[in-house]
Amino acid sequence: MTSGLTGSGLVIVDKPEGWTSHDVVARMRRLAGTRKVGHAGTLDPMATGVLVVGINKATRLLTYIVGVSKTYTATIRLGQSTITDDAEGDVTSETSAAGVGEAAVRAAVERLTGDIEQVPSSVSAIKVNGKRSYAKVRSGEEVKLAARPVTVSEFSVNGLRRVPAGEELAGGDEGEYLDVDVTVECSSGTYIRALARDLGGILGVGGHLTALRRTRVGPYRLDQARTLEQLAEELTVLDISTAARALLPVRELTTDEAVELSFGRRIAAGAGTETVAAFAPDGSLAALLENKDDAAKPVLVFAPATGGHQE
Repeated sequence: MTSGLTGSGLVIVDKPEGWTSHDVVARMRRLAGTRKVGHAGTLDPMATGVLVVGINKATRLLTYIVGVSKTYTATIRLGQSTITDDAEGDVTSETSAAGVGEAAVRAAVERLTGDIEQVPSSVSAIKVNGKRSYAKVRSGEEVKLAARPVTVSEFSVNGLRRVPAGEELAGGDEGEYLDVDVTVECSSGTYIRALARDLGGILGVGGHLTALRRTRVGPYRLDQARTLEQLAEELTVLDISTAARALLPVRELTTDEAVELSFGRRIAAGAGTETVAAFAPDGSLAALLENKDDAAKPVLVFAPATGGHQE
């Protein structure tokens, strides 16, 4: 990482609770002194942790970051369901989790691990007939979203805590919640709130998310992240070349290849079918390439020749 804005790069932000991702982008525009700022994957206001922000030319990398896997730590409260599947929504049902043991929790977690079909939370940003699902729910409509395939690579239980409910709940003489601390590693598009809801559903007591912290987005981790207060004191930017090397397969170019790409021209095909980051001999990011018709086509050119064009 480098200190101070050097033109284009990624900022790994430790998003605070209560802020929307849009709020963070607005703050970063002021700190970076540019309007060209975007983020790679929304975090709900109640969530904290890694939010990858692109500045200037690095905003063009964000498309390739959105779809990477992510890791979270979270707390799930069993015994209580909410309309939003998290702590920000109204409670819809309560059932004492006093009879739920650790073995049952771990068995239910196992059922939600691997390649699964998940129904997203109804208050997600998914569009239904042109309108955001959460907007429909907030206007009083009942929304039922279709299940979609996701991959939960890890869903591990780190700890369990009994929490008195303070009142008698259905399913037990003494009302009790069970808070479960978990770590989840999952594919893009996985809703941790939905995992909390489904865990409670399997156990028959309901569940919702009470805390969520994103600790990794692809190769970018929490130990690289800075709070907004820290960034206000010293803007720390991961330069675009370093960011691309961490994110994508790498192809080292010859000088002639770098020149050809600077004009948006194709060069000889490389190995594989993935998008690759192509680097000039001086180590700078020249372009992103994809193989097509026996040649490598530049899909993004980061160092265009003067008077050249980009395909």
